Amino acid sequence: MTVVYFDWLDYLVFGTMLLLSALIGVYFAFFAAKKQNTTAEYLMGGKTMGIFPISMSLIASYVSGISLLGLPAEMYTYGTQLWAIVVSEWIVSLTISIVYLPVFYNLQINSSYEYLRLRFNQNVRLLGSIIFIIKMLLYIPIVIYVPALAFSQVTGINLHMITPIVCVVCIFYTTLGGLKAVVWTDALQTILMYFGVIFVLIYGTLRLGGFQEVMRINEQGDRLEFFNMDINPTIRHTFWTTVFGNYFSWLAACSVNQAMIQRCLALSSLRKARITIFIMAAGIFTIVSLCCYTGLVIYATFATCDPLSIGAIRKSDQLLPYFVMTITGSIPALPGIFMSGVFSAALSSMSTGLNSLCGVIFEDLIRPTYNKPISERTASFIMKIIVVVIGFICVALVFLVEHMGALIQAGKSLAGITAGSLLGLFTMGLFLPWINATGALVGGITSTLLVGWISLGTQAAMLRGEIVVVPKPLDVSGCADNFTLHFSTTSDSTVEFDRSGTFFLYRVSYLYYTFIGMAVCTITGAVVSYFTQPNDPSMIHRDLLTPVIHRWLPPQNIHCRRPRLTQHDIELQAREMELLNLRTAYMNDKDDNGLDNEIILTGNKNIFS
Repeated sequence: MTVVYFDWLDYLVFGTMLLLSALIGVYFAFFAAKKQNTTAEYLMGGKTMGIFPISMSLIASYVSGISLLGLPAEMYTYGTQLWAIVVSEWIVSLTISIVYLPVFYNLQINSSYEYLRLRFNQNVRLLGSIIFIIKMLLYIPIVIYVPALAFSQVTGINLHMITPIVCVVCIFYTTLGGLKAVVWTDALQTILMYFGVIFVLIYGTLRLGGFQEVMRINEQGDRLEFFNMDINPTIRHTFWTTVFGNYFSWLAACSVNQAMIQRCLALSSLRKARITIFIMAAGIFTIVSLCCYTGLVIYATFATCDPLSIGAIRKSDQLLPYFVMTITGSIPALPGIFMSGVFSAALSSMSTGLNSLCGVIFEDLIRPTYNKPISERTASFIMKIIVVVIGFICVALVFLVEHMGALIQAGKSLAGITAGSLLGLFTMGLFLPWINATGALVGGITSTLLVGWISLGTQAAMLRGEIVVVPKPLDVSGCADNFTLHFSTTSDSTVEFDRSGTFFLYRVSYLYYTFIGMAVCTITGAVVSYFTQPNDPSMIHRDLLTPVIHRWLPPQNIHCRRPRLTQHDIELQAREMELLNLRTAYMNDKDDNGLDNEIILTGNKNIFS
């Protein structure tokens, strides 16, 4: 097959997507009715955002280019067991809406880590913020690298030339337009992402002869595997790792993540936030399933001529762009639409990360250090500087990413370093009122260091060749004769991890990292609290604890102070202010027109009832 590169129409489609993204940022910065020059507008969109753009933004944020490229490569190389992660995503959405969201929405906080200060103290809040910053600095470079890798494959341009261009566009509209620009750009990019994936998927399926033929070829190639019920934790993917292990990974990514909290609090009611969560779950279920099925289509296409074996591509994560260019490259503008979808997923994840990092750094690290209030104009300027600086730091870190293994495993492994400790901190705060600040602090630090050691040690062992992830059988019998075989394509081994004496924890599936981190954080926090005077549960205000456990708690102590105004208080005060303004307006109108106040109040009594 002859590889086809971008033509002028593909570049035009791709350039139009980048231009529209930039123009959205310009609009919200200079032409929108409400400018992004206050903290509430820049970080929360004035708390007046609608369900549609927030839902699309969440889908785009959590389905990055890592998923679009990594999931098909995973299905092609290792089979379909990872597809089972969609089961846990529904359960997580239900957990968020019942357990976590009511607490955060009631408190109305700008940073999710402000909760840690209200529940514990400033030191625990600082720990949570620092862990989150580390997490995003590990994650965003992978998000940037993904589209650069794909674009390099379809254009032949060096990925190190592409990376700065991607980042400058993203930094530009994120800096200028704040949350509203990020959300509406995400909505546009989500539509492009779905369109690109669906079009390629349908064309590839029809070309092979239909869905049944795709599944037949994959069954012959031993790709179909959904119920590997082996409980061995060192097997990379089983039903238990993809459902149970991924439940905690996804819970950490959504329930206590600044990006999620920031967007849910941008809505005007808890009901709307819950609806948005379930729309997001449906959207992610759909796009993940489409990406996984795309991997089956790619395998069915190259079942007898593996492009990685013959050197047509360098890494398995280039399979999808290679498939697009070789199979559908002759269709006008389709490669450009596909790359727009991949870039859209990456840009949305990066912009969300930058906006969330900006909020956490400003609210948790910068604002507390000021001895006097920060003006809204100064705050807006500081936040924009933060976005620019963090953006360019992430660009510099991209050069480390290309030395990692498969993107899905690398991304989840690095995320697991911080996800478990963050989930543990919030879980202790919401569910275990007797755990004190000292316990939370020690638990968070211990968890981060332990999982960091496991994750980095595993990556190092894989680079040294001590841990080998054996792919499914590959075949080159249908290729032309003029190629060089780059590695052995046959293996009788069905064991995914080499049991050659490597340290046990290095061999544990990466999908368990978050669970391990949360368990270590919680157990350590409970033990330390026990020996350092645990809290009196009656002195921890109910607003700081999930409603799920309220019925089992002792009566609230009358001296326990409310942490801050609840959402009900905020809405009540807003209504009272509105009524006061109406009364003032009527009184002024009476003075101007000489009307009797009693008549006005009587005639308009329904307004004040």
